[in-house]
Amino acid sequence: MDDLKSMHCVAPKMGGPPLSQSEIEDYYVQTPDWDIIDSGSVMKLVRQFKFNNFLEALSFTNKIGEMAEREDHHPAILTEWGKVTITWWTHAVNGLHLNDFIAAAKSDELYLS
Repeated sequence: MDDLKSMHCVAPKMGGPPLSQSEIEDYYVQTPDWDIIDSGSVMKLVRQFKFNNFLEALSFTNKIGEMAEREDHHPAILTEWGKVTITWWTHAVNGLHLNDFIAAAKSDELYLS
């Protein structure tokens, strides 16, 4: 399997199928710190990142925003004092797509840099 961090998001087909449970399990191996949640029958990836203060959290939020623009795939982001919560899912497939795992892996990489 390719390294998700080295891949790029591609526009999914509107109304296409979300990832299968087997595909989710395969990609999850590279993003184990993320939670997979069912939000009103829509599967999503969620992770909370911890920081020492608001400025660090805001700086990370901006890095995620820049990466999201490059990948043309945009998350829900909640920035608070000392933490940032990111949620990835794909509206076009009403659930999880490969793009979500690519973006999650890139998010992890930004956090570690």
